Amino acid sequence: MPKLKEANVAGLFYPKEPEILLAEISRLKSPIERQYGCSSRALIVPHAGYAYSGKLAVKALQYLDKGVKNVFIFSPAHRLAFDGIAVSDYGGFQTPLGTIPTNNAISGELLAGFGCELLNEAFDNEHAVEVQLPLLKACVGDIQVIPIVVGNAKHGSVARIMEKFWPDKSNAFLISSDLSHFHSHEEAMLLDASSCNAIESCSVEDFRPDYACGATAICGLMNFAAANNFSLIRIGTYNSGEVSGDRARVVGYGAWMLAESCRNKFIKDNFADDIIKICRGSVESSLAGKENFKPGNVPEVLNQLGASFVTLEIGDNLRGCIGSIRARQPLVADLVQNAHSAAFKDPRFPPLTPEEFKNVTVRVSLLSHPQRIAFENEQDLLDAIVPKMDGIIIKDGVFQAVYLPCVWEQLPSKGEFLASLKRKAGLPRDHFSKTFEAFKFSTEYF
Repeated sequence: MPKLKEANVAGLFYPKEPEILLAEISRLKSPIERQYGCSSRALIVPHAGYAYSGKLAVKALQYLDKGVKNVFIFSPAHRLAFDGIAVSDYGGFQTPLGTIPTNNAISGELLAGFGCELLNEAFDNEHAVEVQLPLLKACVGDIQVIPIVVGNAKHGSVARIMEKFWPDKSNAFLISSDLSHFHSHEEAMLLDASSCNAIESCSVEDFRPDYACGATAICGLMNFAAANNFSLIRIGTYNSGEVSGDRARVVGYGAWMLAESCRNKFIKDNFADDIIKICRGSVESSLAGKENFKPGNVPEVLNQLGASFVTLEIGDNLRGCIGSIRARQPLVADLVQNAHSAAFKDPRFPPLTPEEFKNVTVRVSLLSHPQRIAFENEQDLLDAIVPKMDGIIIKDGVFQAVYLPCVWEQLPSKGEFLASLKRKAGLPRDHFSKTFEAFKFSTEYF
């Protein structure tokens, strides 16, 4: 008879009576607005008591792919200090809703090939694993779990596990983590905003250990996502003060899902019509004399930092184009601002009129983060540019200019493309210097 891990925090983090627990989960599930019409096999999910973060945890779990059979749960080590990564040999984990079996065959692989340690003690009173189990039981159904407690370990170890087991579509990954701990509401808002920006840009170097209790596993997921050109899509964030009303010492909560594409492609595939409506709404609102246009019911992914160019055309003629090179504000705000500026502040055109607006076509480009190009001379720079794919930014001191990838349609030659871009920046076409810089980026255009 395999030994079972008994529930330790039932009655503390969630109800221990099955009927009351089911009723609580049902309450958390209804009503939940589904923002995205897709599923995922990797999530970041909070792990506080259900009264605090349960709503967000259930909101995240609705996106877990229904075809998965094995769920890896990565938990931080709250109770036991140790080096490395721990697995158990329990045959299952008990919950008030029944026992969830473990996949000890996979745990054996982790022990054999990934430097993990068999350490049942790491799971004693470890709530970050346990609180996920009743939710998985009620929201997902029949699965096996591979509980993992991450001690003092490198995030690359977590990424290696994901890389190994990701190709099997029956496997899913849950990163159990809260965000900032025990700051004031105002301080937590700032810290958690920094966490969001780092997570959503998969910038491991910008994610501090104090940003989240599960920082190591979160960084492992970020590392895995960046290596595969995947992206992390925000599901929601808030903190305990917004639930309890006590804003003196709060805990931050956040949830994300992994998309198997870059974020801008995810947005284009799912929200192209919404993006165009936001841009048109911004212009229409200004034409009606209403300032500070704020779209309603915006999906969380549009609240992530983003950079956009908004182009207005009438027939085949340009009527305004303004954009942002770098992501410095939520994408929805960037779109609203750039659409307004393209209509009324492009110095090449007079302000758009209501009559013209009737015939305007809106086109949007979403920009990736610019990557610096290393080069010794102009030929090196030209060799590094990919026509029809790369947008290019050049700068030298106060001189700067940008061309979107769509400009390749008018300037298919790399030499002419760069020469024209220099002229746009106010530089001679043959300009080159030690301080000359260039960056490239990609766009999703619609």
